[in-house]
Parts: sequence; C-alpha cells; structure tokens
Amino acid sequence: MKTRYLSHVIKDDLKEKMVFIGGPRQVGKTTLARYLTEKEKNQVYLNWDNPKHKLRITSQQWPPSTRWIIFDEIHKFDNWKNLVKGIWDTRSNNEKIIVTGSSRLNIYRKAGDSLMGRYHYHTLHPFSLKELLTNKEAPKKIPSKCHSLEFPEKGDNIEHLLKFGGFPEPFLGGTERTLLRWQNQRFERIFREDIRDTEKIRSLSQVELLGALLPDRVASPLPLSSLSEDIQTSPKSIISWMDLLSRNYYCFKVMPFHNRLERALKKESKYYLWDWSEVKNKGARFENMIASALNKFCDYYHQTFGIKTHLWYLRDREKREVDFLTTWDGTPWFLVECKLQYAKTNALNYFGNRLKVNQRFLVTASEQHHYLDKKTNIHVIPASKFLLALV
Repeated sequence: MKTRYLSHVIKDDLKEKMVFIGGPRQVGKTTLARYLTEKEKNQVYLNWDNPKHKLRITSQQWPPSTRWIIFDEIHKFDNWKNLVKGIWDTRSNNEKIIVTGSSRLNIYRKAGDSLMGRYHYHTLHPFSLKELLTNKEAPKKIPSKCHSLEFPEKGDNIEHLLKFGGFPEPFLGGTERTLLRWQNQRFERIFREDIRDTEKIRSLSQVELLGALLPDRVASPLPLSSLSEDIQTSPKSIISWMDLLSRNYYCFKVMPFHNRLERALKKESKYYLWDWSEVKNKGARFENMIASALNKFCDYYHQTFGIKTHLWYLRDREKREVDFLTTWDGTPWFLVECKLQYAKTNALNYFGNRLKVNQRFLVTASEQHHYLDKKTNIHVIPASKFLLALV
C-alpha cells in the first residue's frame, strides 16, 4: 500500500470534524479510508450499495463501542445529508466519521448548507510523480506566500506515468491490455451510471459523444461553436454539458487569466482529462499530465491550508500564449510552459515581465536541458525534476 499524500491531513482533520473524501471513480478513495482505519479498534465500514449495510445505515445500527465509521457511497441516498448530520450531532462516543463518494458527493455537498461547519472536504487526485517517488505524505506546514519552488538534484523517469496515467489500477498493472479494459469500464460507469443517476439528461448519447471527442481537444481553447456543429446541438447545451462532465470528474477546466474576472469568463477555457492516458497525441498528453499535477498542487494548498491557489492559462489578442499560470490569493506566482523537446519561447518572458513573475519554467519531457537563462530568468527543466517540487 502506497502512502497517499492526504493521509496525515485527514487524520488531523478527523480530530475536529467529519472528513469527506471526493474525487473521480477508482482513484482510491475507499482504499485510503480503510487504510487509515485498519489499525483502529472498534471501526465499522458501511457501503450503501450493500443491501444489509443500507438497512444498518438508515436504522443507525452499529455496536455502542464504535469509534470509527466509514460511510461509502451514502450520497446515493436522497436524504443523506440530513442523515449524516443527525448521526454527527447525536453521537455519544465521539465517533470519527469518514464519508467517501464519487462525483455525486461533490455535487450534493454544494446543494445546501445543512452540514456547514461539520466537515472538511478533500479531493483525492491520481498519483503524481512526487507521490510515487517519495511514498511520503505531503507537507502540512503552512508554506510562505509565493515561495520559490525547490527541485531535487535527481529526477525520475516519467514515461510510465505519462503512458498509463495516475489511476492506481492501470498504473500498477502496467500493461496495454489492463489500461484499455480499465478505460472502457470507467467511461461506461461515468456516463451510464454517474451522469444518468444524478442528472436529468434527455440526450445521454450526445453527452457520450462529447466525452468521446474531448481527448482530441485537450490543451487548446475549446471552440464551442465547432463542438456544437459536430454534436448537432446548441452552444448553450455544450456549455451545460461541459460543466456536467467537470462535476463528474471526467475533465477539469482551466480558465484564461485576467485581472478582471468578467473578461476572462468571456474567453474560451481549456479542458483537460483526469485520466490523461486517454489523450493520443503525446504532446497534448504531456501537457495534460503537467496540468493534472498543477491542479492537484492547487487543490492541496486550498483544501489543506485554506490558501486560494488557482490554475489559469494566458493568451492575448496577438495570440501569445503560456500554458499555465498559478496564482496565490490572486497574485501571480509562477508560469509554466510545456514542451516535449526544448524550443525557444518569447511568451514566457513577455508575460513574466508584464505580470512581474520571477519564476518562469519551460518544462520538457526531454532530459537534455536543465539550466537557468539569466537574461530572461527562464528556468529550463525536465518534467522528471519539475514534478518533484509539487505534491
């Protein structure tokens, strides 16, 4: 069992409140919850999909000595929030409660505030290079504002992670056969179970088609008009369905950065897949992998420390573009451009000067170049080292 990066944070949070663990299907939420409690005495695991467990949950039947409770997939019960609230408010043995679930847990937690102040929420992300290589929990000391990223002298090979993605089953399986079968099963469960059960969608086949088209559209601003023609629906429906796919952890959105948010909202966003192994083009897949690592990094800082870290991309009217900008409480922090091989870029220097960002990274899949250009302050660095500065 690899030590997941959220382990110590969840243990600390359980001292005060319930912990909700959300995230994409098959990312390891249940495994993490059971790992955290396996050495604890008087612990109970209850899964809503089990008919016997379902009765125990609704009737609140577990031993009086219970100290740890895991509710898995309980969000499938329509009134789950009030049920969990009642269990928490009336507990007599100071039970520690973990609630795990897929996208629907994330959807329903936003649908009301009956649980407000009673839980901490964490999104569990797929494996990253840092997590795989160190097998240690992520740091829990509050970092200094906009600190400089630190890199190890030695990196590690990224090819396996780039090819098989960061989800445990295909990554650890390590074969093309395992990967393809897993991808097919995951696609079906997201579109024919999660989306069907949580949303009133009349044109599920069109949403499936949209999902099938996305792997070829990542790493570029998404043209809604082109997609609406391909799927034969309105741009308004495409916007609604993209939001649906994001809520169900099939993809995530990276918006264009602008000091005035309303102007950024009018521009086209980029979308990346949670499972980057689905992206066929290697350059786009590499960018998707870096995007996922940065998204994980931002989520960790936000959900663990309360720091408003956010991931954006940059593009102006002259079509100068930088793949990623990370901000800290609205302040530009560092810039990242992704390339399979080293290539000169003027946009990093241009936007770095405009936004007064000193940390500028040209991240490559190649191991051939690693240096700091003192004229432009651009740090050319292999992904095998850059990813080890994140989470």
